[in-house]
Amino acid sequence: MALSLAVSPCPNDTFVFHALIHGQVPGAPAVDLTFADVDVTNTAAERGDFDLVKVSYAALPWLLDSYELLPCGGALGRGCGPLVLTRDQRTDLTGATVAVPGDRTTAYLLMRLWSAEHPPAKIEVVPFHQIMPGVAAGTFDAGLVIHEARFTYQRYGLTALADLGEWWEADTGLPIPLGAILARKGTVDPAEATGWIRESLRKGWLDPAASQEFILANAQEMEPAVVRQHIELYVNEFTLDLGEDGLAAADALLGRAAAAGLTPAVPAFSAARS
Repeated sequence: MALSLAVSPCPNDTFVFHALIHGQVPGAPAVDLTFADVDVTNTAAERGDFDLVKVSYAALPWLLDSYELLPCGGALGRGCGPLVLTRDQRTDLTGATVAVPGDRTTAYLLMRLWSAEHPPAKIEVVPFHQIMPGVAAGTFDAGLVIHEARFTYQRYGLTALADLGEWWEADTGLPIPLGAILARKGTVDPAEATGWIRESLRKGWLDPAASQEFILANAQEMEPAVVRQHIELYVNEFTLDLGEDGLAAADALLGRAAAAGLTPAVPAFSAARS
């Protein structure tokens, strides 16, 4: 039977999973691919819709009964955090209407932790591609953006009120945990899935040109230079292995969220690995 896989169409995911999706990983099953934004996959994973799925780290407290976190394939790193964008010179979000890409995204969780002392008045969940135009048009006072928006927001005349990655790293010294890969319990062997994903990633690094057409065909931002920046930023050593720092980052994020009453508490990942 085919392995059901749900990831985003963003360049980091299409780069990492290209070889697996196209049957180029020895011993791996055929893949039934679904592209979806992370807000969609967070909900789909709660229903158990996919065997392997990319979700937000912020959604893990609702998913770990049915899924296991894999130590590879996700999006985690430094200098790659979400941005809070505005078109004016406000200094915080007090009284603001803010557009966010999902209510269980890591970006939104980080924004809630960052803005705890000056929270916005209203949150609106809207499709990612509508956020920057909406802020530029004055529909929203601020917008929370991720991915390639880091490289393009100035085109909309917007400014960055906060780089939540910089804030997180300065506060914790840890990388920022954005997207995680989960394997459905009882359906996928986690060790086997880890091997398939790592081999797919290694093939991508060995021959980057092989996946370029597939990546560009699915990228929301089609400019090759932006796509290249995206991959260089989000596909890194943590994509191959979370390691101690990656697991500590996940523990720190979810530990702070639980302490603030924003998510249910979960066992520490670093303790399970040791």
